Amino acid sequence: MLVTLDAVLAEGSVARAAQRLRLSPSAMSRALARLRETTGDPLLVRAGRGLVPTPRALELRERVGQLVQDAIVVLRPAEKLNLKQLVRTFTLRARDGFVENFGSDLIVRAGEQAPGVRLCFVHKPNKESSFLRDGTVDLETGVVGKTTGPEVRTRALFTDRFIGVVRMGHALGQGEMTPSRYAAGRHICVSRRGLDKGPIDEALKPFGLEREIATIVAGFSTALALARTSDLIASVPERQTGNLRAGMHSFALPVPAPEITISLLWHPRQDADPAHRWLRGLIVDTCAATR
Repeated sequence: MLVTLDAVLAEGSVARAAQRLRLSPSAMSRALARLRETTGDPLLVRAGRGLVPTPRALELRERVGQLVQDAIVVLRPAEKLNLKQLVRTFTLRARDGFVENFGSDLIVRAGEQAPGVRLCFVHKPNKESSFLRDGTVDLETGVVGKTTGPEVRTRALFTDRFIGVVRMGHALGQGEMTPSRYAAGRHICVSRRGLDKGPIDEALKPFGLEREIATIVAGFSTALALARTSDLIASVPERQTGNLRAGMHSFALPVPAPEITISLLWHPRQDADPAHRWLRGLIVDTCAATR
């Protein structure tokens, strides 16, 4: 109705307004009747052979024109993203290991393409989706779980497997790795909830073996820091801890431990945002390039 009113007031003629909006004269007349009823004013009145605007129409003309222009701007498709001019802070929620292994590469790539973009990494103590839902966080990385909101969009980044890690010079750095040798050592258990059992312990059961858990920590970086300066054994994801394991001895677990899929998670409201789509693609490319 605003677009119709703008055309009528600008043209001062029902026929010309109909041509402008590509409507038939009868359809334009019906539209004018609805406008008169809505505004409570005749808007255009006959004067000789033409029509002239009422005082109310003159009062509305400039305001309606601006409203229509504002609406056009709001509804216009988003302009092509200019990364060089983009100024924005994105918040990414991830467990330790992901940031340490992929963060520096991601920051460099983002800086090269969009100098005005800043990445804010925050810790991920749980798998709750509330931070994505309320907009506090733009993106998350991790394993999709039961507590992940059903509306959350996901994209697999890579598959990871757990490996064993010890300090250089550790006894497990020499000889064949067997389930009994692995289980006989003192282990670091990584659990955000403080649990002392996990998939690796389940994998040892068929062999009649059980790990001795010397300590429980919340993150992989802490586990590796302890293993680096002691005889303790850390079992961590391979892809996510490449940088953290530098200068340490890594080995394949001698038992079949399940693989995990690390995914990128975001809320549907961000789906069509060009800048958000660019960052999602950048993270996918960075993970694919970092081995």
